[in-house]
Amino acid sequence: MARVITTLAISPAFDPAGQPRKPGALCIGAQKAGTSWLAQMLGQHPQVWIPPFKEVQYFNHLHIPEHRKWIGWHYRNKPQEIRQRHVTRKVEMPPEFDAYLSAVTSGRMFHNHWYKRIFAPAPLHAMPMDFTPEYSGLPDEGVQAVHDFLPKARVIYLIRHPVDRAISQLRMNLRREKRTPATDADWLAEVSNPVLDERGDYAAYLPRWLARYPDMLVIPFGRIARAPHEVMDAVEAYLEIGPCFYGNLTQKVFANPAGLMPPPQAVAALEARLAPQVQAIRDLMGEDFVAEIR
Repeated sequence: MARVITTLAISPAFDPAGQPRKPGALCIGAQKAGTSWLAQMLGQHPQVWIPPFKEVQYFNHLHIPEHRKWIGWHYRNKPQEIRQRHVTRKVEMPPEFDAYLSAVTSGRMFHNHWYKRIFAPAPLHAMPMDFTPEYSGLPDEGVQAVHDFLPKARVIYLIRHPVDRAISQLRMNLRREKRTPATDADWLAEVSNPVLDERGDYAAYLPRWLARYPDMLVIPFGRIARAPHEVMDAVEAYLEIGPCFYGNLTQKVFANPAGLMPPPQAVAALEARLAPQVQAIRDLMGEDFVAEIR
């Protein structure tokens, strides 16, 4: 019997007869460094398949216990979000796709076979890809576990200037929590919050990943704005996929709205605290690379 691949207007190409398989590539972060933009671009490529909820959150669920509470929220809400998008855009959701969403977000989850089932609907001609920025912050044993399970995976890591990345994350967190710091002292307390370090500790994270994946593609964030075509050329070459025309190549994805910026005093405190991170990037990637991270 021939295999039928359904192409959906909102969801990725979907092969209901697909078998569980491992992803061929990972995008591991960093958060607020252009991963959503890259997912939007590669989501248009016929040779790449990204799950409909993008971030699988598998390895961090196993190796970063404090993530588990909000990962549960992620999987409770994403299926309904996807279904609502279809309703809003008046696009019918095929029953096979709806069944897939229910199957991978219920029952026993976060084991090896479940992870491979996530990528089962990828067409045979497409490379399944896991976009989970939280993977960048895996502890050493977590990165080793990724390599043990996916030794041949291609890994992409986008690097943004540590201060800019931290400010972007802080602004996002404040909006989500509906908080506005009132004084300089309040802002200084906010920028000293260690939660801002978790996603941007390049000094710890880069060596861990490069030790296991020495050919990892590391992209400086500033290059996305200055030369997006060059970025996609490099990504296509690295993933060994053909050229593609990308719509909205220069459009930002999930950009922070204007306003709610930390005052100069708080920014200066961040600059001083994160200077060692900039130096670590310089030591690992070189001066030319550092010139492009913002």
